[in-house]
Amino acid sequence: MKPLVLIVDDEPGIRTELAHVLEDEGFRTLVTGSGAEALELYRARRPGVVFLDIWLPDRDGLETLQAIRRLDPDAAVIMISGHGTAPTAVKSIKLGAYDYLEKPLAYARVLEALTGALAARGGGAPLEIAAEPEHERTFLPPPGLPLLRLGTAPQRTVGAGTVIYGIGLHSGGRTGMTVQPLPPDSGIHFLTLPKGTQIPAHLGSVAETEYATTLSRDGESIRTVEHLLAALHAAGITNLLVKVHGEIPVLDGSALEFCERLEAVGVEDQGVPRRELVIDRRYEVGGPGKSLVIEPADVFSVSYRLRYPPPIGEQFYDFTLTDFAAFKAEIAPARTFGFMRDLPMMAELGLGTGGRLDNFILVGEDDVINTELRFPDEFVRHKVLDIIGDLYLLGYPVRGKVTAEYTGHRDNIALERAILGASS
Repeated sequence: MKPLVLIVDDEPGIRTELAHVLEDEGFRTLVTGSGAEALELYRARRPGVVFLDIWLPDRDGLETLQAIRRLDPDAAVIMISGHGTAPTAVKSIKLGAYDYLEKPLAYARVLEALTGALAARGGGAPLEIAAEPEHERTFLPPPGLPLLRLGTAPQRTVGAGTVIYGIGLHSGGRTGMTVQPLPPDSGIHFLTLPKGTQIPAHLGSVAETEYATTLSRDGESIRTVEHLLAALHAAGITNLLVKVHGEIPVLDGSALEFCERLEAVGVEDQGVPRRELVIDRRYEVGGPGKSLVIEPADVFSVSYRLRYPPPIGEQFYDFTLTDFAAFKAEIAPARTFGFMRDLPMMAELGLGTGGRLDNFILVGEDDVINTELRFPDEFVRHKVLDIIGDLYLLGYPVRGKVTAEYTGHRDNIALERAILGASS
């Protein structure tokens, strides 16, 4: 009888297809979409080979690989991923994986790797133990500030983990991310894969603001965080772990799919009052032809006036964050946009290489080139979205009225620095 094979992948279609292929070859199979369940199945059934995806909703594949090899140093594990990178492949092999396969999986390559893994089992490949396993990580909230007040809403996290795949707008590479719940008073944190660098979602982590907001720490960066942070700000999620390769997936250029995923996994109240950053006076930044102001208010709102040459012209939108549904309906669908005239400069900066006809609005001299607008004023709505996302890097839900005119990411970050500098 041929050995038992454990297949661990977040995508049901991949699990089913791979299981059918292997069963046709006479192998018995077990399948799961959970890293934690994979470890329990391995402990109970001791399969001959494991096919293990990098991206899992509850614990990533690299962590699961380490856990399996702690349990059984001779474990034969083949890593699989459709949104991995060369460093991830190298890390997998260092951790003792027999092989690393890219999706879509080729039939012949799967059988070749499986045969090789079975033959090599017991070879005792070196086991590299992470210096800081995830369960030992410390997730601390952003620093306290005089402007913080206890709100009436509770702290929140997600009801379950989930995986999101896509393309990085500026890197152009395939990327993936998982969101996972964290306990109260943890804050929002990014964790880079495969290195495992922890980057708090806070102003102190901001490294770049050229065409998008980039966070960085210890030589590792996470690009284009603002759309995800806008959805989290609107949903009132205060505690979350986001694992990601280099750049948050751009998806369709908006925050809509992030909202839909949050609704799908559920937003969980944690029974502890959240702290809110309550603006105490007028703060203002800007320069010639632009202005960004935030003033005291009972709720969070953004009024934005945008002026561009035709075909965009002048647009104005006034949005009050009354609830998540309002954000999802009015702001989240608005996509990022770019101009044909800026493409050469973006290319020189190494940006925008992931731009596709379906993930941003391309504006020419006379008209929008590649899509139909979702709103007549979609451009200004997206500017509102960016402000909601960037301001969440203050570390807490904001209570104040924002008035903006022709500003961008750099101005948003400058305003936050003015707020924190004056209140520290």
